[in-house]
Formats: sequence, C-alpha cells, structure tokens
Amino acid sequence: MRKYLFSAGFALLVAATSASITVMTPPAFASQIKYVVNNVPITTGDIQHRAAFLRLQRKKGDAANEMIEQTLRVAEAKRLGIRISDAQVDAAYQRFATTNKMQLKQLDGVMAQSGVGKEHFKEFIRSQMAWNQALTARHRSESGGGAMSEQDAVRRMLDKGGAKPTAMEYMLQQVIFVVPASERSATLSKRKREADAMRARFNGCNTSREFAKGLIDVTVRDLGRVLAPQLPPEWADQIKATKVGGATTTRETDRGVEFIGICSSREVSDDKAAQMVFQSEGATGKDADQLSEKYVAELRKKARIVER
Repeated sequence: MRKYLFSAGFALLVAATSASITVMTPPAFASQIKYVVNNVPITTGDIQHRAAFLRLQRKKGDAANEMIEQTLRVAEAKRLGIRISDAQVDAAYQRFATTNKMQLKQLDGVMAQSGVGKEHFKEFIRSQMAWNQALTARHRSESGGGAMSEQDAVRRMLDKGGAKPTAMEYMLQQVIFVVPASERSATLSKRKREADAMRARFNGCNTSREFAKGLIDVTVRDLGRVLAPQLPPEWADQIKATKVGGATTTRETDRGVEFIGICSSREVSDDKAAQMVFQSEGATGKDADQLSEKYVAELRKKARIVER
C-alpha cells in the first residue's frame, strides 16, 4: 500500500523546487469553516493549503473534495482503532527529506514557499499512513480474514488459471558505518565519504569483512535470504537494480550511513513465494485503487456533509 504515500514524480518535483527556493513570506490563508463532515469542520484555509499542494504536484483536482475525502478516511481509520503517532509522521517526513537529499529546513522551506505548509503536509502523511492500514484490514477481510497460508495462496492462484508464481530470492549483506546520535552533526559527512569509498571497492560479500577490518565502527551483517516482496521499501528498487556482486548506493539512516551488498540472487517457485507474491499483488496496483475508491464511496454515502 505504500504507493499511496508519495509519488515518485512528486518527490522529484519537490527536490527540484528546493534547489531554487528563495526567501519569501508564506501566503496567509483565511480560516473560516466551509464544510462540516460528520461534525468535523473543514476550513477555507484547509482547502487553500490543499489547492497549493495540488499545484506543487502539478495535479488537477478538486481541493475541497480531497479534504472531504481525507476527513472521511481519517475518521474511518479512527473507528478501526488505527492511530498514527507524531513520531511516526515526523520519521516519514524526515525520510522524505533524506530520500530527496534535502535537509529538513529545505523541505520546510519548500512547503512554506509553495503555500502548502509543513503541518498540512504532515497531516496528509498521517492520513495516508492510517488509510493504508485501513485498506489492508479491508483487503484481508474481503479475502477471508487474517493472514493467508502458503497453501491457500497457491490454491487461489491456480483457481484463477495461473501457474504457481516465481519470485526473486536475494542473499543480502548490510554494511553500516555507525554514527552515534551525539556525533551526527560533526561526523556524518566524513562517515558518508568513508562509506562511499568502501562501496566503490565492494566486489562481493566474501571480501567485505576484510575491507571493514581497518575501519572504525563498521558493522557487516548477513541478512540471509530475502524474497523480493519482503524487501524493505526504502531499499527494494535499488536492490532489484543492482547486479550480483555489487552494492546499492549509500543511504543516511538513524544508525549512520549504510549500503547493501547483493551476494547472490535466484528465481524461486515455491509455496512461500506464492504467498508473498499474492499478498503483495493483492495490496497494490489497480486492485488497491479500486478498493480505495469503493471504500471511500461507501463512507461518503453514509456521511453527513454540510456546506456552510
């Protein structure tokens, strides 16, 4: 469901905008109640911020309608007991900045200059994270409830007329240049240069520990075998694009600076792969879009929406 959080195009656009940012006073928006959705107010300011968000994404859309639907999604997530903490939202906001090679102040500046505002963007993040969980719960409910067994996944695929699916299985190794939080501002740049240098010399998992011997605070961890649908979202695309014996680019993380080496890969076809592939496909792509639209339509039909 992570496709619902940020689009790649939006990420690139925000990154490009940050490069040309100038100091200016953020636009001031009025804040009068425009709609009340199940007793939750939506202000004209909320709608103006969302209109600015659409412009930043270069997307067409109805800002008022988006805010109404976001309010419905948030309320449904709360009804299901889904809570997204401020810490989770802040971490996602930080990841978005890091992924796009921006400092938090730069991202704050983009949001202010564009008229979106970081708080509006953070509430968008919170609503999307909560909705992802609500969609996952709905999908599981409609597919019979609970986690699907490996045998059930295979049977459902065969019933649909397909063959047992295959998935890439990777043997991975993680290299971490540790940076303590208290030293981050002083040493992060230096550690990144060191990590980039080791990554450039990486030529397979068998020699990485030898390379790390002469370096301070470097951890090499064997991650074992991982199926493609189980890859961490922040690393998945790079791992898939990297040849065996190579390594991903380095990334700044909470632990320091990291990269992942691809020790080996192979295509496997077994019940576990079927389970992973089925669950992955069942929660993404066109099916997820349709499920989301259907779910929101149901909520809207039952909602009380009053325009002031």
